[in-house]
Amino acid sequence: METTVQYQEQIQYAEVYISDMPVLKNIFLQRQPAQAVHTDFGVPFLLAKKRRQIIMFASLVIHEKGGITFKIYHKKEATEPDKQNFYLKAESYFKQNTTSNFRNPEQLKSSIKSMISWLDF
Repeated sequence: METTVQYQEQIQYAEVYISDMPVLKNIFLQRQPAQAVHTDFGVPFLLAKKRRQIIMFASLVIHEKGGITFKIYHKKEATEPDKQNFYLKAESYFKQNTTSNFRNPEQLKSSIKSMISWLDF
């Protein structure tokens, strides 16, 4: 009996840097009908890479009741297990972080407004 070895591609997680923003903007726009970023883009805080390419990111947003939550945006090639693992990683990061954008809705609203203005420049 033959054994087939399958290699799971390693996903790397990292905090978001300003240099990542053009790629994140493109992922967001590919998943949205809009032609420009809007408040749903939020403030990205964590990303996932596969083969050195960003495939997903998590972004802080304001939910309909005015509180803070996060959304995940991904490329089409992200698998369901990749998405599930990244969600758990982002959720853990979200719960542990105590900075203003993670805990103060007014601060986050201001940061989102600044982010959108900067990205649309």
